[in-house]
Amino acid sequence: MTAGLPSTMRALQYSEPKKHSLVEVPLPKIRENDVLIKVKACGVCGTDLHIHGGEFIAKFPLIPGHEVVGVVAALGPKVQGFELGDRVVADNSELCGTCFYCRRGDELFCEDFQARGVTMAGGFGEYVNAPAGRVFKIKNLSDVDATLLEPASCAAHGLDKIAPKMGSSALIFGAGPTGLVLAQLLRQNGCCRVVVAAPVGLKMELAKKLGAGDEYIELSRQDASAQYAKLKADNPYGFDIVVEATGSVSILEDSINYCRRGGKLVVYGVYSDAARVSWPPSKIFGDEITIIGSFSETYKFPAAVDYLDSGKVKVEGIVNKVYKIDQWEECLEAMRNKSAIKAAIVFD
Repeated sequence: MTAGLPSTMRALQYSEPKKHSLVEVPLPKIRENDVLIKVKACGVCGTDLHIHGGEFIAKFPLIPGHEVVGVVAALGPKVQGFELGDRVVADNSELCGTCFYCRRGDELFCEDFQARGVTMAGGFGEYVNAPAGRVFKIKNLSDVDATLLEPASCAAHGLDKIAPKMGSSALIFGAGPTGLVLAQLLRQNGCCRVVVAAPVGLKMELAKKLGAGDEYIELSRQDASAQYAKLKADNPYGFDIVVEATGSVSILEDSINYCRRGGKLVVYGVYSDAARVSWPPSKIFGDEITIIGSFSETYKFPAAVDYLDSGKVKVEGIVNKVYKIDQWEECLEAMRNKSAIKAAIVFD
């Protein structure tokens, strides 16, 4: 049902990496099981910087935007359970269901993995479509704060991968959006002590305000060697869980040195395709360290909605920069210079 809707919409489109413009494009087609969402807000994250540069499995031409919040504008003929005007968020992934990995129940590794805003048109346009099974209602979160639900679902997947034991201790490098959410989830799901280590500044102040950790290590932006040395001295046995959430290769490489024997190192940041690390196999072998990758999420939106919409995980203030779609260059610059903890594009 598309009666009363425009036939075209305004969107930000990349013709190729680093080349973008505002364009008028046809409204997304609604398949029989689709929900058409009128976008109210769409989050911007570090992944979008990688997409801007042509990395992170991006396919061009592309309308980016993978953290969609909006209202139901139309429904496919087979959709049930939604009404026009419902406030919703959308899981950006679409999986084939028939490949080798899907048939084994490992949908995240789908050989035809598609993602809105990455390999297919996303939320930096006035409308976006999504399968009804990937759309979820929200009640309490503001449109801007609800853009954190997609990152939070990735954090929920990370929690599943980590599977912390009761009484675990955790160290998180970085106080970005997903790190702040994961820290709170760890505190509520097995970890009795969570230490957040991040540079002095906006993100660390927000971490404290949200109560993301039990302890905070403020790292000097000029030379943090003294803080790193004290962190090791104060924790001679290391941590059960060490999460590298900055995307810094040098920090990732050093993170293994904070792992307790039998501990887990979580590769959680987004790194360039060319990035490489070097770890001594003897340490991994002798200390029985488990190295975990946490890439995205599968079926974790309901958990994210439960935690954030209820207020159990706090996200207010994480999005500290809001832009219109025609301010995209300004938004990109705020992400590059890190004045934005997290940004969002908003539509009228």
